[in-house]
Amino acid sequence: MYNPSNELMGETMQKQATSSSKVQYFKDIATHCSQYKQPVFSKSLIQLTLTLSLFLASCSGLYLSVQYSFFLGYALLLLPTAGLLVKLFIIQHDCGHGSFFKSTKANNYLGRAMSLFTWTPYYYWKRMHNIHHAGSGNLERRGYGAIETLTIQEYKALPKGEKFKYRLYRNPYLLLLIGTPLFMIIAQRFSMCQPFILPDGSKRLTFSGNSIMKSVMGTNLSLLVVYGALGYFLGYSTLLLTYLPVLVATCWIGGWLFYVQHQFEETHWDRQHTWSYNEAAIMGSSYYDLPKWLQWFTGNIGIHHVHHLNASIPNYRLQECIDDLPDLKTINRMTLKDSFQCLQWALWDEDNRKMVPFSALKSAHNI
Repeated sequence: MYNPSNELMGETMQKQATSSSKVQYFKDIATHCSQYKQPVFSKSLIQLTLTLSLFLASCSGLYLSVQYSFFLGYALLLLPTAGLLVKLFIIQHDCGHGSFFKSTKANNYLGRAMSLFTWTPYYYWKRMHNIHHAGSGNLERRGYGAIETLTIQEYKALPKGEKFKYRLYRNPYLLLLIGTPLFMIIAQRFSMCQPFILPDGSKRLTFSGNSIMKSVMGTNLSLLVVYGALGYFLGYSTLLLTYLPVLVATCWIGGWLFYVQHQFEETHWDRQHTWSYNEAAIMGSSYYDLPKWLQWFTGNIGIHHVHHLNASIPNYRLQECIDDLPDLKTINRMTLKDSFQCLQWALWDEDNRKMVPFSALKSAHNI
């Protein structure tokens, strides 16, 4: 760990030493993590085969339960099935980062195939999510594939109507329980725009490029054909009762994971002139230390600070990476119990460099 304090140094020299040591510290972590970025074909194949087999078997069990033992089937199989779909999404997510297989073509073919289960247009998600990675923690590059976060001063400058909209948006129960399923299941069917960063750092939405248009429309058409055929043979109401609850539960789980990965008190945001990719990746992402069985279902995505630092690391090598550098287990560690505190945060306090709830606006410091 870097330690810049030195009584013999002047203030300016201390700041320079601190900055230099900090840059080197995060560079050393990045160098360590880069050793784990190569996928292992046998491990990828085993993970895919096992997860997909268990998922299809669990869906079959749910289908039978809808006809014979509705509530018992949901009680026993709904959450495990949703957990397996989360893991399939993580596999698709790894494909988007080019980290599941060495072959770009193999990643893209598998990523598109996973869209049939996750209902997520592969190239659209890949584009938006990689933009999120590239600018995470940068206050000048917010809003790309992430939860919108305002600073205290930005919020205070809003008109009353806009403040109400932001408060409504930042209500975690509406955001996670309603917003996430609506976005994943419905809004992604119409995701025809992509962000474009202007030279002055501002942003606007432009009509999607050809690959994203094909991804969205191709996914929609594929879903229509595949689920239309399944509904014809299995019954549309039965199919709806079987798969829709799984999709919704998956959205809740995935939305929660995404929420706690960056919305914690001691997260990290900087303006463009002081922003550093390595520091923002490590300090702006949590280490969600889950029980092993939950870690398996969620594909190690809780080791998010390492994933953000090097998205080329396959999900099944993230644990190996932090095991070999124990310091990583002490950075932004959050347990399952700790994570529920994240529900209160709503604004970034630039002065104190931490997330605060709306109630902080009433303090003397912020009046």
